[in-house]
Amino acid sequence: MMMEEKIAHKLLLKNYCEQIILQRIAITQQAMDEAQAAANQEGKSSAGDKYETARAMSHLEKDMHARQLLAHQECLHTLRMINVQVIYNAPAAGAFIRSTTTCFFIGGGLGKQIVNGETVVFLSPASPLALQLLQKKTGDEFTFKGKEKIITIY
Repeated sequence: MMMEEKIAHKLLLKNYCEQIILQRIAITQQAMDEAQAAANQEGKSSAGDKYETARAMSHLEKDMHARQLLAHQECLHTLRMINVQVIYNAPAAGAFIRSTTTCFFIGGGLGKQIVNGETVVFLSPASPLALQLLQKKTGDEFTFKGKEKIITIY
């Protein structure tokens, strides 16, 4: 594979990851807005405690979605800082790693995804597996679903 093809491949993976995270942000924002609307619509009833409990539950749900939203936004920020225009000789944020049975992209923690017919495990740079891979080079072995051997890094 030529250098331009490797960079184009990594750019495709980064863009795919960014689109998934943007979708998650939109869904989480909508859920947060719906939880706030539910809290605002709770009308006073003769059972005051029931009203307060429902309102509190809506606020808790909104807070949960707000934390998720912040996590997605931080993930997006980290992803956008990654340079995929570089061909790496060792695993790093923005690297693509092909092992004996699995392909990895260190960029965003999406887990296993299929991109253009290729199964790729998207790892957050801070994930335990990514941290394990950062210590390796082509030809090294590591543990992932048994023994794996790194074939290519770029």
